[in-house]
Amino acid sequence: MSVIVMLRAKADPERLREVINSDRSRAEAIDARAKEHGAIHHRFIGSVEGGEVIVLDEWESPEAFQRFFEASPDIGQMMQEIGVTSEPEITFWNELDTIDTF
Repeated sequence: MSVIVMLRAKADPERLREVINSDRSRAEAIDARAKEHGAIHHRFIGSVEGGEVIVLDEWESPEAFQRFFEASPDIGQMMQEIGVTSEPEITFWNELDTIDTF
């Protein structure tokens, strides 16, 4: 069963968009490495008021995400470029199968 990974940090969502979109080859390389490690889905979410970003992913397992994160020093570099001002908070979630899912 896959897990949802939520990484939450203090940062400017617009700056994140600028940094990610400024280098397609870097983004594609990170995406490819993530998929090799077990990433299934990936997206960034920025708070409407600004000041906070979330990475919302689906991974094969928490261990797969941890292996990717540990093998990716460029993620830390990118966080610095984005201006992350807090230690990222990482939580793992299980989807709950309910009758009202759509």
